[in-house]
Amino acid sequence: MPGDPLVTVVTPSYNMKQFLPATIESILSQDYPSLELIVVDGGSTDGSLELLEQYKDRLSYTSGPDNCPADAVFKGLAQARGEIVTWLNADDTYQPGAIRRAVHYLAAHPEIDVVYGDGWWIDEEGKPIRLYPTVPFDARVLEYDCFICQPAAFLRAGAYRRCPIDPTLKASFDYDLWIRMALQGQRFAYLPEHLANTRMHAGAQTIGARGQIFRSSMDLLRRHYGYVPFSWIFGYAAFRMDGRDQFFEPLRPSLWKYSLSLPLGLWYNPAKPFRFLLEWVRAPWKARKSYLRGLRAT
Repeated sequence: MPGDPLVTVVTPSYNMKQFLPATIESILSQDYPSLELIVVDGGSTDGSLELLEQYKDRLSYTSGPDNCPADAVFKGLAQARGEIVTWLNADDTYQPGAIRRAVHYLAAHPEIDVVYGDGWWIDEEGKPIRLYPTVPFDARVLEYDCFICQPAAFLRAGAYRRCPIDPTLKASFDYDLWIRMALQGQRFAYLPEHLANTRMHAGAQTIGARGQIFRSSMDLLRRHYGYVPFSWIFGYAAFRMDGRDQFFEPLRPSLWKYSLSLPLGLWYNPAKPFRFLLEWVRAPWKARKSYLRGLRAT
């Protein structure tokens, strides 16, 4: 990676004018000289296009209907010219120096295909809530949890092209991408530095479409691994019963929710009922933080 390889950042956006300026400025203010920003707008009607026009000499953008955020990111990355690519949602932000640090890491570790760092969950006003639960890479842990903070992840373009985003997924498409890349044998590395912030607010898909996130994530776990762990099943059972988003409104365990998780888990795991039954029986006595606390936001 001689010199300063071009980095392409794709930002999918739809009616995000409230947060879009902070996102754009966090990208364009990076202390890295070789940067391409592509905004894929879904046909916003809130003044986003007028805002983007003000930046037209520093970014490129398109506007028109798309099928879902994954479709928008897929379209943007198809245009990317960078040797390193990523995407940053229109309500998320980078930390100063994030791109430079990621590029330097990849330059020093040519064997790595994806590097990811730490991220903060922030509120609507940009104030930190708590750290995203990122951990060093372990492909086995992906079978239970999405521990990669997507805004803090950077991919080599060649690695991405061998395993592109599935543009048909309505939710959890980043989790699906990490799993497929890992199953392909692509190499991940964790950089323990704060690189990005992911904003949690009522309009965020993670909060506003919680049921869809659960179903999509469980479907992809069943598709890729043939098994949906108890932690996901229990979180979904709890959501079905009380509708709590399990982020701003923490999961509340109960005997009824635990009981519902048994038939739900057996339905999702018809090929491995005894594995789930054993996990279900052991769950109340296990000390794992992921159990009976619900699903971490993704």
